[in-house]
Amino acid sequence: MKITYEVGSGLYVNTTNRCSNSCDFCVRTTAKDFYGDLWLEREPTKEEILEAILSCDLKKYSEIVFCGYGEPMYRFDDIKYVCKKLRESESVKIRVNTNGQGNLINKRDITPELAGVFDCVSISLNAASAESYEKVCHSIYKEAAYPALLDFAKKAKEYVPRVVLTVVEGTMSDKDIKTCFSLAKSVGVELRVREYISSDSQNK
Repeated sequence: MKITYEVGSGLYVNTTNRCSNSCDFCVRTTAKDFYGDLWLEREPTKEEILEAILSCDLKKYSEIVFCGYGEPMYRFDDIKYVCKKLRESESVKIRVNTNGQGNLINKRDITPELAGVFDCVSISLNAASAESYEKVCHSIYKEAAYPALLDFAKKAKEYVPRVVLTVVEGTMSDKDIKTCFSLAKSVGVELRVREYISSDSQNK
């Protein structure tokens, strides 16, 4: 079972296969064979996650990133436990890559609980409107997902040092990317344009 893996200078942590989205451009769809070793036969326990991280030489990495093949916020309570344990003994930066639907998934406002857990929350925006988001991301929450992720970003910035909305290059028009910059500004966070990853990519 592959819980940790490396991307650049980061140590990435794979906690779940579950996701509330089924995005057209996601590696789960476009590069499943290439990333197949990240598919978990079962979800690791919080203790297994912590052990897997601590078994690595953390001084090698610029940050720990909760990401992987699914949506980390399905494991938020366990990840919160792991992060707090890590901060007791390690000096590390911790980021989570999320679709921003954590409040919907956990059926409560979890943003106050982000304080002291993450140094950065990176949220996949992926579209310029709720309608276009649903067309490409196919959330189980339908068009409620998009305003919920924007609200999550707005609230999260009160508790986390850095909150970033992201879009994927080549998946939307320049006009829509400009709209996304405006949306990010309206909720008080930054926008980053990410590289598109396909099965032909050499990056992992």
